[in-house]
Amino acid sequence: MGKRRRVAERRKRTPAVVGGVIAVVVGGAGIGAYALYGGGAAADDRPHTTSGPGGTEKKTGPLSAAEVQTAAEGFLTAWQQGKPADAAAATSDASAATALLTGYAKDAHLKDVTLTAGTATGDKVPFSVKATVSYKELTKPLAYDSALTVVRNDTDGEPVVEWHAAVVHPDLKDGDTLVTGESGTAPVKALDRNGAEMTTAQYPSLGPVLDGLREKYGATAGGSAGVELRVVRGKESKKADLSDKTLVELSKGTPGTVKTTLSPSLQAAAEKEVSKTDRASVVVMRPSTGEILAVANSNRGFNTAFLGSLAPGSTMKIITSSMLFEKDLASVNKPHPCPKTYTYGGWKFHNDQDFEIKGGTFKASFARSCNTAFISQAKKLKDSDLTQQAQQVFGLAMDNWAIGVPSFDGAVPVQTAAPMGASLIGQGGVRMNPLNMASVASTVKAGVFHQPYLVSPDVDHRKLATASRTMSASTLSQLREVMQYTAAYGTAAQAMAGLGPDYGAKTGSAEVDNQKKPNGWFTAYRGDLAAAGVVQKGGHGGDTAGPIVASLLKAGS
Repeated sequence: MGKRRRVAERRKRTPAVVGGVIAVVVGGAGIGAYALYGGGAAADDRPHTTSGPGGTEKKTGPLSAAEVQTAAEGFLTAWQQGKPADAAAATSDASAATALLTGYAKDAHLKDVTLTAGTATGDKVPFSVKATVSYKELTKPLAYDSALTVVRNDTDGEPVVEWHAAVVHPDLKDGDTLVTGESGTAPVKALDRNGAEMTTAQYPSLGPVLDGLREKYGATAGGSAGVELRVVRGKESKKADLSDKTLVELSKGTPGTVKTTLSPSLQAAAEKEVSKTDRASVVVMRPSTGEILAVANSNRGFNTAFLGSLAPGSTMKIITSSMLFEKDLASVNKPHPCPKTYTYGGWKFHNDQDFEIKGGTFKASFARSCNTAFISQAKKLKDSDLTQQAQQVFGLAMDNWAIGVPSFDGAVPVQTAAPMGASLIGQGGVRMNPLNMASVASTVKAGVFHQPYLVSPDVDHRKLATASRTMSASTLSQLREVMQYTAAYGTAAQAMAGLGPDYGAKTGSAEVDNQKKPNGWFTAYRGDLAAAGVVQKGGHGGDTAGPIVASLLKAGS
């Protein structure tokens, strides 16, 4: 069904320690038991004090086990007893905590709350929650796990619970709320392109997509709303394109129906492929129309494939190459420099393992993904050239895609000096996701930009984005040639073996600060299919995302 996802019930019940007390039971009408077990704190864990403003003493140093336990106990006990102000006073942000904890009972209609703490690990205390959602004549149980962290108060150093909305429920972001009542939108039944229903039981990673379909079409698809406990997103979450999320459904609404462009066979294959690898995302689309045929993510809670904002690495060289061809700064079979390193804007740029190509052509540099072949042209470009090429030819980075669910259409900011040079190879401030890069490959294959879409614009008469110009025949021919050569003989050859000759590809590896392995990217087309994928922290794109993309191009043939 097109219902929003329910939270899985995770049950960890290892009790925690509270200052030498064997068991503490907090009783009261309608209130469950809150039990903490264990021994006392070590004597050498005691905090130190320093002099604060006005000669007042302020506690400093690491938190002792006793301080962590006492702070956690005070907060959880007050929360369970239905005393939001008292619980909030034990946090680092009493105002925000009071609002959310008050709404826990009044807006979310949660009662009979039982909180059971697990074993503390340093300053972190896990706990489980049991409660009853009660709205008018409807009731259902709710159970989930959460955790809190104890920190020192900035003012006097006393231990308090570090406040974040996720303490109350792990699906909450700061600014979100919990609400029980008639849902704002009716549920939807999502159909594949053949008219069969698509559910998360069949396609586990479609949860965020189904949420987005309900958010967009629930009010217009002919259904009626039910009653549910849901996460209502705040301003910051909405900026991140997060949809409201159902936690408990008390009564079913009548679903409306929304038909998508998804292919059941390709969607099943995409789900299978990403399940083999952590942090993988992939999109398959049809270049001739823009129809999205499959979308899948290893992380089932966030749609990185549509909403990710990641440096695309060398897959960006497709766009950069089209620009260099247009400006006569490169030609497929003409000699082109590929030194080991190149310095621009004060940064020294390297090739992978400092390789070089002596006397090579641009086609050879593209196929082997030579960074310096592109950076060396930066001094001949205007700061805005790459941004304009991405927007005007590839339809990217204008924040105007309307695919049917929330999506991010990339970012190619105007930069200067070294960051501008880095943007030519998909680093710097450039940000993309698999949907964007599948669209790039589609534009090369089709010769013109077709905005990707998951729901036909005929359904709601929305206007699809367009590009203001197309590549010249010469530029397009050269771009297809270098991508075909890369698929046959370059860094993409191993993944694309046996899929030619009507094909093209580009690999990418995007370095990320404080990350040992780069994100591996791969985008390719074959016939009237295009696909792109990323494996975060995976390594080289040809080895990680490449097999996923190639498998789907083969499956769709």
